[in-house]
Amino acid sequence: MLKTKIDQEWIERIIRSLEDLEYGSVQIIVHDSRITQIEKLEKFRYPLERKDSHNKGAK
Repeated sequence: MLKTKIDQEWIERIIRSLEDLEYGSVQIIVHDSRITQIEKLEKFRYPLERKDSHNKGAK
C-alpha cells in the first residue's frame, strides 16, 4: 500500500521520460520511500544491411 502521495511534478517527469521512447527503459530510483531520481536508457535499433559482395561467386 502506498503510504506517501506521489507529487504531480514527479508523475509529469516520468511521463516526459516515456514520451517518444521507442526502445529502452525508464528506471525510477526511490530512497526512504521517496522518488529521488529518474534514469532513462534509450536504445536505437538500426536494420542490418547485408552486403552482397561476400556472397558473389559462392553457390
